[in-house]
Amino acid sequence: MQKSTHNIWTKPFLMALSNNFFVFLVFYSLLTVLPVYVIDELHVSEARAGLVTTMFLISAIIVRPFSGKIIDALGKKKTLMISVFFFGASSFFYFVISDFNLLIALRFFHGIWFSIASTVLVAIAADMIPEHRKGEGLGYFAMSMNLAVVAGPFISLALVQFIPYSSLFLLLASMMVAAFILTFGIQTSPERTSDSKASRRISAKDLIEVRAMPIAFVGFLTAFAYSGIMSFISVYAKSVGLFESVSLFFVVFAAAMLLSRPYTGRLFDQKGPDSVIYPSLIIFAVGLAVLSITQSTIVLLAAGALIGLGYGALLPSYQTMAIQSSPRERTGHSTATFFIFYDLGIAVGSVVLGMISGGLGFTSLYLLSGAVVVVTLFVYRFHSVLAGKKRRGASEAVEL
Repeated sequence: MQKSTHNIWTKPFLMALSNNFFVFLVFYSLLTVLPVYVIDELHVSEARAGLVTTMFLISAIIVRPFSGKIIDALGKKKTLMISVFFFGASSFFYFVISDFNLLIALRFFHGIWFSIASTVLVAIAADMIPEHRKGEGLGYFAMSMNLAVVAGPFISLALVQFIPYSSLFLLLASMMVAAFILTFGIQTSPERTSDSKASRRISAKDLIEVRAMPIAFVGFLTAFAYSGIMSFISVYAKSVGLFESVSLFFVVFAAAMLLSRPYTGRLFDQKGPDSVIYPSLIIFAVGLAVLSITQSTIVLLAAGALIGLGYGALLPSYQTMAIQSSPRERTGHSTATFFIFYDLGIAVGSVVLGMISGGLGFTSLYLLSGAVVVVTLFVYRFHSVLAGKKRRGASEAVEL
């Protein structure tokens, strides 16, 4: 695949970015609206309604370790087309399924293809971006996911007030038809795939990229803290009489992230990851502390701006570091390793912080989340120091 040594905004990159946006838009739309749907339309309890999210995440986490091996076996382009096709096909079944047990089975199946599609899309995007602009380019790519965090819930919650759930599901499935069409225009570098018995054996190396694990663990802690926003911000806002302002929270969150992204991406490439990650973690922690004392719309929006500015720069920075930690042919494994830890952080955080909110309240929940981010800063510091020593040791060995 021919690409400019300087340009990020190529046609294939834009297609991959758009594809990623559609996949995550459908994911976050369903994540938001399905619990409400099963309670209102299928008449299940709130406790059972949580299974529609849990089963999806379980299958995604189970499949993540195998995503790199699947990409190696099929190649990035074929893996992308197959995973997006089945992710889209699964989306159509929400339109016809009205049994809760069948819906849970569908969520498990849907999560498999989400896991593979989201992994291979990052790996493809990483290959398209010039090495010296990797942080900036992957930052822009990750922004498509961050925008979907806002657009998905906003669209689904707004539309269900005017159209039936079945029409919403059909609309979301139609978006995946557009995503699948886009896969035909996404070019990938020539790859060698092997059907030998050796290539079909699965070892630990095929499931995990060890070199990406330290930064992936930092991502786990960050995701743990962020899960309190994803899972409980609407309930928290309702408890303090600010439910009508939740949509504005996400708008401000997205605006802060979008406005800062060009600067933080270039800063990452020019000055290194420390210049972005340290201040971003501090701002994220302050934003969570402000959120914990929210009693007015102004304070809620201020927290949204701080969290968007801090957290919005962290995920693409971590992803870039995970990919840069290993050779180019291991980008799929590095991406999968990072997402395994990130998904686990969201899943574990949702459970643990949910227990804390039930016993101690939301103020304690967000204060604890902020404390986790402070701990993350020190964990990252430890990782950064070790990585620096390894680089210096390698340089000295080359000189000798």
